[in-house]
Amino acid sequence: MASDLVLGIDSSTQSTKALLVEADTGVAVARASAPHPSGTSVDPRVWLDAFDRATTGLLERASALAVGGQQHGMVALDESGMPVHDALLWNDTRSAAAARDLIDEMGGPDACAEAVGSVLVASFTSTKLRWLRDHRPDAAARTHEVLLPHDYVSRHVTGGDAFTDRGDASGTGYFSTVDDAWRPDLAETAIGHSVVLPRVVAPSEVAATTTSGLVLGAGTGDNMAAALALDLGPGDIIVSIGTSGVASCVSTTPIADGTGSVTGFADATGHFLPMATTMNAARILDLQCALLDVDHDELGRLALLAPPGAGGLTISPYYGGERTPNRPDATGTWAGLHASTSREDVARAAFESLLCSLADAVDLLTGMTGESARRILLVGGAASNPAVQALAPAILGAPVTVPAPAEYVALGAARQAAWALSGGDLPPAWSPPPSETHTAEPTPLVREAYARLRDRTSDWT
Repeated sequence: MASDLVLGIDSSTQSTKALLVEADTGVAVARASAPHPSGTSVDPRVWLDAFDRATTGLLERASALAVGGQQHGMVALDESGMPVHDALLWNDTRSAAAARDLIDEMGGPDACAEAVGSVLVASFTSTKLRWLRDHRPDAAARTHEVLLPHDYVSRHVTGGDAFTDRGDASGTGYFSTVDDAWRPDLAETAIGHSVVLPRVVAPSEVAATTTSGLVLGAGTGDNMAAALALDLGPGDIIVSIGTSGVASCVSTTPIADGTGSVTGFADATGHFLPMATTMNAARILDLQCALLDVDHDELGRLALLAPPGAGGLTISPYYGGERTPNRPDATGTWAGLHASTSREDVARAAFESLLCSLADAVDLLTGMTGESARRILLVGGAASNPAVQALAPAILGAPVTVPAPAEYVALGAARQAAWALSGGDLPPAWSPPPSETHTAEPTPLVREAYARLRDRTSDWT
């Protein structure tokens, strides 16, 4: 008997991706996508149009569906369900001052982390609601309901009441990860009046069923969906290298870090997904490429010709400020330049500084959770660079596994849909994606040199 087909959606900043897979095996049978407009604020109705285009010919073949979506985005709706303002996305920083105000009103960073699991930054939804209150008071007054991007897309399918999951909800700034429940008082404080929030659906629960019999899973945030696709468990760490860097892991207990270095999100399985984010990741390599007039492949080739430690050159790569550690006004610093410093040294120093920065993020996670790294997964665009693969295990001090490139957010949403369809206690057991594991002799001297420069420059920024 043929397996049911389930549809996973990734409604990201850039596009909607649809992945149709077999519910029993996770094997993809069809995929499609549709672009989103650029910008940090958009009319959320464009996501619905993109969903319709991307799912044409696929939706009718599916028995179940779930949506993975970009985290944090503010979708503010009036009583008729129409947007009162463009959706402010996670990367819209106009609410930075609002974040500081809300933290102060909650009693400071420690109290904020205790209340919602994280110290607020401009990406969180509550800060965007406060910005709306202060800068678009007419729109704020007309706001009746507040959704996240994945909630908004999911309701497009059902036409009924909105629903969400604890993973995405944990990035709003008005959800308690300890109590697993909304804090409607915090949403009200942010915007100035009470608002309707979506129903929170359990990880394996059927959130809705359409008249055609299509089962909808809860959906979740993009990071949570990717963790589900990769079957992340306690002790597993994902290190993602994109424009920014992200280290995340699964924890069985909630996290509350008053320093703001680790955000205490929930995951899509009933556990938690603490995360440390760096602002500078692949763009560290971009700068070196520009300086040496090479592409990323050539930069990696040059780097592998240099010795560990890059001939004494060490870089503090906080070129655009940094979030982990929290140095918003920092700039990059190079130390140890010599007359003999080579192009190869300059290339290697870039990769070493990138990976040392991410190693710091991993250390924050393991220190916060109390669990050593059982497995380190390396994903993101830069993870395919041979220099990253060769140097990462040396600097992280452990083997790293690089899964084959795939649409992991959409795949995680599909697995969530299959879980809801099955009614089981656990998500379906799908074969892990193809991967390669890389090992190397640790190079602790590289991290020690990086730490000395990092700590010295903290006095300058």
